[in-house]
Amino acid sequence: MATYQYVAKDALGKVITGTSEAENEQILVRRLREKGYWVQKVNPARSATRQQAQARPSSGALASIGRVSGRDLAVFCRQFATMIDAGVSLVRCLAVLEEQTGSARLRGIIREIQAAVESGETLSRSLTRWPRIFNNLFTGLVRAGEVGGVLDETLNRLATFLEENERLRRKVKAAMTYPVLVLIFATAVVIGMVTWILPQFVEVFEDLGIKDLPASTRVLIQISNFLTHRWYMMIGGVVLFALAFTQYINTRIGRRHWDWVKLKVPVFGKLNHKIAIARFSRTLSTLLVSGVPILQALETVSGSVDNEIISDAIMASRAAIREGEQIGDPLQRSGMFPPMVVQMVAIGEETGSLDQMLSKIADFYESEVEATLAGLTAALEPILIITLGFIVGFIVISMFMPLITAISQLQSGDIG
Repeated sequence: MATYQYVAKDALGKVITGTSEAENEQILVRRLREKGYWVQKVNPARSATRQQAQARPSSGALASIGRVSGRDLAVFCRQFATMIDAGVSLVRCLAVLEEQTGSARLRGIIREIQAAVESGETLSRSLTRWPRIFNNLFTGLVRAGEVGGVLDETLNRLATFLEENERLRRKVKAAMTYPVLVLIFATAVVIGMVTWILPQFVEVFEDLGIKDLPASTRVLIQISNFLTHRWYMMIGGVVLFALAFTQYINTRIGRRHWDWVKLKVPVFGKLNHKIAIARFSRTLSTLLVSGVPILQALETVSGSVDNEIISDAIMASRAAIREGEQIGDPLQRSGMFPPMVVQMVAIGEETGSLDQMLSKIADFYESEVEATLAGLTAALEPILIITLGFIVGFIVISMFMPLITAISQLQSGDIG
């Protein structure tokens, strides 16, 4: 197979140059015309392959540059499905998507996918080169769409799934933004009062000769001295703790312990559990409606719930189903799935509408997550404000108590 260098124009008249491999010039010209290009010149290029390899970023290089958001992937899938449904060839779809996407990283990846598809690879196979961008769920659905000849429908379902997942993620992020900002502000205020205002009061205490300080004031002075003179120890301790914690949760045992804590911690544990159930239901419904077999779908879902405890329960259920059990029984035994979920799954399996039942479960739990977030945000606001007021009030009272005592003693003549 020879390498050729070509010059062509697209439908808008834009001049496009590039290199491509083909059996002969006629096949290359026909391929370019299928992409909607008007070919002006085709010449053999002996060193084109080497130049192309140097000019085009490698998969590894692209994997470390920029990021691809869930919204970018959803738009990619939706536009891809629209063009496939309109009868546009796969290679031409990828060429158009490369020009339209706003993500630099995704643009480079689409270019690589296009080259792989042109060389004869399937779309699903080419996507597996970027597992961090296109996970098992993504590639599994695309593969199912290719096999069933319904790639456009599968991409539309995938786009809907990504949009719902992104919407839920944004709601969680938005609900947590206010409490986090309040905590940061409160921490900054407390540190400022302890490290800047309190030392000035200490100087006043020394000038007045006040020796007998209240216990709360002495504690604050110790904290102030530590933060002022040994701040590097605190920062070092925080950094070391963060590194040790990160290393621990990256181990299998550590990840399981942390995921267990996320499910059991007060208030937030129920929220995390509901998010995991919603993700499980939405993902499994999307896979089943796309024609993915139940065992393969459960294996894919186990890697998408982002919790090792629930993932293990799903894999245990998969093993039981492979032995001939109904899907509802092992889910109930795991203890990770509420009775309502188990019953609806069992009904869906009996009536042959499991994907629809799972979709309803996902809708219910996503609404539950939204309601929980709204209630949590409403409850956290006054709690944080009261806590901040209590801390600031404690600091102010501890600073002024010695002064009030000294003034009272001066007025009574005890100091003079």
